[in-house]
Amino acid sequence: QVRLVESGGGAVRPGGSLRLSCAASGRTFSSYPMAWFRQAPGKERTFVAAILWSDVDTTYADSVKGRFIISRDNAKNTVYLQMNNLKPEDTAVYYCAADSVPLPRIGHGDSLEYDYWGQGTQVTVSS
Repeated sequence: QVRLVESGGGAVRPGGSLRLSCAASGRTFSSYPMAWFRQAPGKERTFVAAILWSDVDTTYADSVKGRFIISRDNAKNTVYLQMNNLKPEDTAVYYCAADSVPLPRIGHGDSLEYDYWGQGTQVTVSS
């Protein structure tokens, strides 16, 4: 019955910003890692950002460092992705993921680490 639901996607011009949300239900994830991945058409799903139980324990893909910020509100069981200075190459379906263990088994940048996934939300960056 665990469910992750993403929201906040849409169309934006290059240089613009979007804030994605991922609301979890069916389980409290306050002590478990959560992450964002993305998948562009015809491409494989790639890592974007991850956050552990502390808001200082974050990691980012090199392509989004300095532009994206991952955060979480444990009281709301929700994780966010603030995306700034968006580029056309950021266009993709963005997926929220949650782990089932507090420490990594494979790695927090690997999609195989995560056990729960949302349905995805489309982000389109174009002129």
